[in-house]
Amino acid sequence: MADTESRFARMSRRAAITGAALATMALAACGGAKGAAEGDMSLGAPEGAKVTVVEYASVTCPHCALWQKNTWPAFKAKYVDTNKVRYIFRELPTPPVDAATAGFLVARCAGKDKYFDVVHQLMATQQEMLTSTPRDWLLRTAQAAGLSEQQFNDCVTDKDAVAAMEKRVQFARTQGVTGTPAFYVNDQQILTPGGEGASLADLSTAIDAALAK
Repeated sequence: MADTESRFARMSRRAAITGAALATMALAACGGAKGAAEGDMSLGAPEGAKVTVVEYASVTCPHCALWQKNTWPAFKAKYVDTNKVRYIFRELPTPPVDAATAGFLVARCAGKDKYFDVVHQLMATQQEMLTSTPRDWLLRTAQAAGLSEQQFNDCVTDKDAVAAMEKRVQFARTQGVTGTPAFYVNDQQILTPGGEGASLADLSTAIDAALAK
């Protein structure tokens, strides 16, 4: 157990992403849904759709998990499953950054067809990160997605994958995104008090107005 825990700790030293770096993401630029970004994961309507909804989120963000539980099912049924919008999910690791980064790496290693399943499972089981260990939590999720322990170890220590993650974080910075969850409907950020995430009503107001144009 000690060796596997130290392996997980070494992953964070390989990563160029740090909590301090994320905490200082304060740029003047705004935007977040205009165009595509490298590494985007999407559902619903194809690229070029009239309306694009972007969510910046983290698998270790409690508010993200609550939005996922309380709002995502209805939002998905109303807009994603019907192809009314293109939904893009963008990764923005939050503390514990090492665990969030590893979680996103696992989701990508599981494959595009399982990516959202892994992300949603991690959000739904966040408490396991505290009741056991981050590594055990992540490994259980990886194995449920069909990865072996060796594949998991290789995945979360992949330098190229970590570098690609850092690029995605840098892109979020250029968009002025400083917290999660953050939502954009086309170029309009949907602001909500308290950081709970955009309500379905707020999203619907912006989406329906954009669809009507």
